[in-house]
Amino acid sequence: MATFSVNNIAIKGISCCVPKNLERNIDLDILTEEEIQRFIDATGVEERRIATKEICTSDLCAEAAEKLIKDLNWQKDEIEILVFVSQTADYILPVSAAILQDRLGLSTNCIAFDVPLGCSGYVYGMSIIAGMMKATGLKKGLLLAGDTSSKLLSKSDKSTVPLFGDGGSATAFEFDENASDLLFDLGTDGSGYKTIIVNDGGSRNRINSDSLTYHTISPGIERNACQLILDGMDVFSFGISQAPKTVNKLIEKFEIDKEAIDHFVFHQANLMMNKMIVKKLKLPVEKVPYSLKEFGNTSSTTIPLTIVTALQDKLNNADQDLILCGFGVGLSWGTAKITLNNAVISDLIEL
Repeated sequence: MATFSVNNIAIKGISCCVPKNLERNIDLDILTEEEIQRFIDATGVEERRIATKEICTSDLCAEAAEKLIKDLNWQKDEIEILVFVSQTADYILPVSAAILQDRLGLSTNCIAFDVPLGCSGYVYGMSIIAGMMKATGLKKGLLLAGDTSSKLLSKSDKSTVPLFGDGGSATAFEFDENASDLLFDLGTDGSGYKTIIVNDGGSRNRINSDSLTYHTISPGIERNACQLILDGMDVFSFGISQAPKTVNKLIEKFEIDKEAIDHFVFHQANLMMNKMIVKKLKLPVEKVPYSLKEFGNTSSTTIPLTIVTALQDKLNNADQDLILCGFGVGLSWGTAKITLNNAVISDLIEL
């Protein structure tokens, strides 16, 4: 059963880092003024942070981790597990988590591994690290989740470029006998794996002489086989259908009082989709924060980035109940109910 709880593990803090480099959709030359306005109205995305060639997801996550460790006054040798959730790792191999363990100066006794998930990755990552800590008795852990999706995009693809931004996050977990249970509902429908995909570059389709050849898919959309394909209509249908289901499943399974939840934080897919999800769930709009306008869709970073940028004042040194929901590439989804008790929400970092 993919609906479960993990006890005695507390979330102690959240930190995020985004590139300094800002790209405004109104300045894009792949869209007409009319197309730009329609896109902004539908998605809610006005600008995004885009990593330069030299900056990788691991760099953003490392900065977030350093900030959070400092803000928590943690000792690095106490951190016993590091999970890196990303679809844009530094290399095909080795895992970026191993590089980050060394870069952050963590003990060689620290467990470190990658999880290559996207939109649902933050919730999945939370369940993995919390579950392992509970099962093994580990005391402190870091979940690093982020993506530099811009590196997977064709600059000549008007269906993806204006939507995706880059970011990284760090979330601190600690064993705590008094912690409220972390509640999860996770799921997968691999029949839709082609809905969001990069065709070439893996073991199934190795890079070949044709992989980097650009093809015109439709007016305004040109890309090669090593760049992201997004079937917008299928993603939209999936999101408005599955997100409400997984949230309701969690609420019903654990008999959660929906009215008592302080905030519902959804993956920042696009504004129209998220508004339909909120409407289906009959949620008060004031309980649903967004970060789409300033940062776009940052894949596995969207949930922590929304918490840091939209809820910091409300969450620092306060007790709040949140429901988090991620959904997308895979296709996969994950919903979690968490309680933040005086958690540290660090200031946003720019790199």
